[in-house]
Amino acid sequence: MDMLLELLDKNSEFNLAQLAAMLNETEESIKNRIDKYKEQGIIKGYKALINWDKVPDSGVTAIIELKVTPKPETGFDDIAKIVTSYDNVESVYLAASSSYDLIATVKGRTIQEIAEFVSKRLSTLDAVIGTATNFILTQYKEGGVAFYDDDDNDEQRSLIL
Repeated sequence: MDMLLELLDKNSEFNLAQLAAMLNETEESIKNRIDKYKEQGIIKGYKALINWDKVPDSGVTAIIELKVTPKPETGFDDIAKIVTSYDNVESVYLAASSSYDLIATVKGRTIQEIAEFVSKRLSTLDAVIGTATNFILTQYKEGGVAFYDDDDNDEQRSLIL
């Protein structure tokens, strides 16, 4: 595995000097490798990981599973491209599941907005033969980053006998 990519995956805020020191390379070498990765489409961008649970009125997120009929020439690619084209779709994955083929993460202002998106946009696509929607209640970890604080005592759980 490429250590430069692993470091950037863990923290995209590392600057060239830090990366060069950690990898025992020159800053110019690191910059050239990053530029090459961008040209090759390996590095697609940089994104902050936001703990939306702490942002008031941040909306809701759902994981939507789709059972689809693949096309003979392109398999799942065509339907995946259509699903990714919607602005409220954050991610789409091909899954190895016996029940569903694609998994999409979708953001909306309300549960009703996502329900309408599923019923009027996704389920009406010719290749889609079934969906299952799961709403995210609490986000604990994303991109290897835990979103809870060990000293956060906002939620206390107890066992009642």
